Parts: sequence; structure tokens; C-alpha cells
Amino acid sequence: MIVLGCNGFTRGAELFAEQYGAVGTEKHYVLGHDAGAALLIDGKLVAAVEEERLNREKKTSDFPANAVKWCLEKAGIEFSDVDLIAIPWKFSDQVFDTMMAELAAAPMKPADKVLRLSHLGALFDGALGPDAILADFAARTGFTPDPDKVVFVQHHLAHAMTGYYMAGKKDTAFLISDGRAELFSSLIGEIRDGRIRVFDESTISANDSLGNLFASITRYLGFVPNNDEYKVMGLSGFAEPPSPNPFLEHIVQLHEDGRYTLCRPHDPENGRAFDDLFEKYFGPYEDTVEYKANLAAAAQEMLTVVTSHQLRALEARTELNHLLFEGGLALNCVNNTKLLEGSRFEDMSVSFGASDTGVVIGAAVHAWANHPDTTAEVKFVDSVTPYLGPEYDSDTIEQTLREFTGRVRWTRLAEDEVVDQVAKLLTEKVVIGWFQGRLEHGPRALGHRSILANPKFPDIKDVINTRVKHREPFRPFAPIVLESDAPKIFEMGRKKRSPYMTFVFPVRPEYHDIIPGATHVDGTSRVQTLTDEDAPLLTSLLRRFTALTDVPCLINTSFNVAGEPIVCSPADAVNCFLGTEIDYLVLGNYLVTKTDQSA
Repeated sequence: MIVLGCNGFTRGAELFAEQYGAVGTEKHYVLGHDAGAALLIDGKLVAAVEEERLNREKKTSDFPANAVKWCLEKAGIEFSDVDLIAIPWKFSDQVFDTMMAELAAAPMKPADKVLRLSHLGALFDGALGPDAILADFAARTGFTPDPDKVVFVQHHLAHAMTGYYMAGKKDTAFLISDGRAELFSSLIGEIRDGRIRVFDESTISANDSLGNLFASITRYLGFVPNNDEYKVMGLSGFAEPPSPNPFLEHIVQLHEDGRYTLCRPHDPENGRAFDDLFEKYFGPYEDTVEYKANLAAAAQEMLTVVTSHQLRALEARTELNHLLFEGGLALNCVNNTKLLEGSRFEDMSVSFGASDTGVVIGAAVHAWANHPDTTAEVKFVDSVTPYLGPEYDSDTIEQTLREFTGRVRWTRLAEDEVVDQVAKLLTEKVVIGWFQGRLEHGPRALGHRSILANPKFPDIKDVINTRVKHREPFRPFAPIVLESDAPKIFEMGRKKRSPYMTFVFPVRPEYHDIIPGATHVDGTSRVQTLTDEDAPLLTSLLRRFTALTDVPCLINTSFNVAGEPIVCSPADAVNCFLGTEIDYLVLGNYLVTKTDQSA
């Protein structure tokens, strides 16, 4: 059975702009962001790519026309070969009726209710409703799908199945939390034998969204909501949370069964509905690191307290010992580590597709696993890799380099020469663009489209932030480390591995002076562990580098600059190389430098 997962709406951004003013810094307040496509063939994930990597519009919500086309071409199939099309949204008539009933009961003027109802109707008719989605698919692909072969999967269930599929398909408890889905923002439950059970009494409404509250904090601190929340996480390391914490005293209330509510509902019509409370409890806004760090530390503590409250309810309902955490909030890797260490769960998985980048995968898996033609005992494929996107052969790379003749020079190396020469270059204070194999899926670079550097230099973070990434100086960088070496360098706690850079660990004191460039101000690192099976060439490079330097890690950050998607093609990589102060570029087996004219 062939299943195509698809997320994104042609008119989504337009409608959210018209109805809710989602423009400028609000531009990512739109459902369907992180648009993309994935292809599942007989339970095996064969291709997945985010539309932003192809259309070069960061966090695009557009219909994933390029991603769909690439997935089908990768598999050598046509639309007529596809058995099911899976959509990670289920805005049914019942959902619309529920939203209207909630609106009718809301304490506001009738005229305001009518206005908001018109906004809601425009979204359903223009983008979110099943008929609109089918029409959008036909208009953008030229293929009219059979409605009986289109499966609409509840958004949070798609998240759950993404994590389940990538974590080895074992029975597991789960926590899903993000900005909002159809009606809810968070839920807990179990997956047994591939079947999902939600503990409904613990479900959190969209009006009480912790993800949207965190987005409001992000906006208030001067960043882009639904995009820059990781900056708030990074800033939290520069301060201790205030005691008592105003968020926990005045803004979030905890209830039985792991539930919580906000002191006022999230208002899609007013993204700054909490600003007056932030100023009331933290003082007038100041554009200083000290002010922002104080509020960020309070927000980070709030996130941990509230999600830990949910986990305690989950622990009381299940005897399972494994935990999945998926959804946008699961990208907060500082919180992830605290959640695991504060729980009774033996292990916790956060996938490389925890954000909405992964829901196309989960929707496809859910549709396949629950189809009547699929056997009752679902046979999942064991191995899952994040390297699911486009790759480029040597001929394509060399042709691209020739297009930049006069601006770059290049040398073609044997594979063992790549490892040896790059390792030697990295013994110095240089920054290297690293481009290998198939593009990784998800928001984090995992070693195929990466920027690498030596973490022994204390100021290497400043070099990369200012000269390469063009971003805030407080932003930390993550290390890659051999899985076998990780416990010697980091206090891993219950974790044995962290292949997707979704957990933070304290750096052992004896390594603070060895890897200062990969150690945050609070003494932690967001670690990616490597094995030969994960990324063999990068693993070989790390081994060779360690042998030369006795430094057991390399800095790994995404190959892009602020505001742009991670590079996908060789041309993307060369353009980024030429537009920054990256010292060397490694494209497959090609070592590339700049000519004097391009410097």
C-alpha cells in the first residue's frame, strides 16, 4: 500500500492575514506551517521533505506542490499509484459545530461574535474544510483525488503516530503539546499495538494553550512567535527564575487529572492579549538581556512545572515505562531532559519530526495502520532515518560549481581524503559548510546539511553567530559526539543516546575548558550522538578529528543564515557559502574555497 502524507494550504497564509492580521512578525500564526510531504510504501518511509527546502520560504504554509512532486519522482510512481492521501488535519462538520458553540457561549458582544464567525467561516471555506482541501489538491497537482481515498487524521494523532513510528513502534505512553490543533492544544494517552487511546479527561483546550502562551512571551520579548521560541529557551540560561514565579502564581492554574487553564483564554484576534500581565508582573518592558532573561527563565520554569503536572496524571493512568513527547513544545530540549529525570519513565523519545514538520509522516502511518486492508497486527519497518530528502550526485555538484566559476575553486577528493583533510582543517579556528547525502528532515541539522567548527575555541560561538549565521550573540551551539563517548563528556542521566538533538545535558566539569564553544552559559549542551549507522562519513570525521586534537566533539549547527531555510541543493550551499564568512565548503567529495574576487 502506498500512502502520501501532505500538509499545507495554498490560501492559508492569505486567509490568516485577511482574517487575523497574520503579517510581519505574526506571519507564522497560520495552520499548515512547516508544510511538506512524505511517502510510505508498505509501511516503509521512503521519502519526506519540507516544502521550505524547495521553495526557499522559511516555515512556508503553502500547498507542498514541490514536495509532493519530489516524493513521487523519488519513488518512481505517479498519482494513480497512490492508494491513500493522508492529511494531518480533520476539520469536520462536527469540529466546526463545536467551534461555533464555543463562540456562542463566549462572553462578548453579539457583533463581535458575528465578526469572529465570519473569520471562522472564511477559513473553513477557503482552506481548512475537507472540500477546500480536496479542491486545493486538485488545483495544485492537476490530479483529482477520489474522496474515498483521502484520509483526514486528527492533528495530534498524527503527532503521536510520528513519534511512535520513529521510536521503534513499541507500546508507549505519550504527551502531545503544541499551539493548537482542531479543538485542543494538548493531550495524553497510550499507544498499544499501533492503536491510540486518548485519556480524554486530561485534554487541554485550544483556549488554554501553553504553546500559544509561550508564543505570546516570544512576541513580547521582541522575537517572531511560532518561530523564535528557541531564543527564549536559550535566554533562560542567563538567569534564575524569580520566586515566586508570576506565571505560576497568576497566569496558569493547575487542576486535577493533569489539566490546566490560563487566567484568560488565548485570543486569536489579539496576539498581545497577555502583554499587560507581563508588564504588571515583570515591570515595564526593557530591551536588555537582563530583563528578557529574567522573564525567559520564569517562562521556562512554568513550562516544566505544567508539563510535569501532565506527566504525573499520565503516570497514574498507565503502567507503561516508555514516554513519547511530540508537538511544538517538544522542541524545548531543556524541558525535555527535566521531564524525563523528574518522572518514573525509564526512557523518553522526542523525534526529529516532533514539530509540524513530522505530521505528514504520522498522518501517512496512521492512515496505513488503520486501513481495513492492513492486517490487524501492523508490521512496522524497524529502521527509520531522518535522511529522507533530496540528494545530489557528483556530476550535479560539479556542474553547479562550474556555474560559479571565478568565484570559487574546488578540488575533488577521495572519501578517505575528505575525512583526513577536513579533520586537519578543523584543528584551526575555521568554519566549514558540510553538505553530504540525503537532506535531513525536521527543524534541526543532523549532519548532512551542517556547519562544523572546533569547540575548543571559547570565542568560536561569536565567530559563527556574527560572521556566519547573522544572529543574536547569546545563541548557543550544539555538539556532536560519538554515542560511545557521550557519557564520559556529558551527564546523560537516563538517556543512552540523543540522535536528534532533542535533549540537553550538563557538561562534565572536566570538559568545560575542552569544549567551551559548545557549552552554554549554564554549563549544558544540546547533544547529538552519532554512530556509524547514523552518519558514517561524519562519524569517521569526528573520530579522525578527536585523534588529532583530543577534543571529543565538533560544533554542529544548521547550514543556513538567520531567516532562511536549511540549504537543500548544491546551489543553495554555494550561495550561502559566498554570502557569509564560512571558510571552506565540502560538497560531497569536493573541497571548495573562495577566490580572491569573491572574498
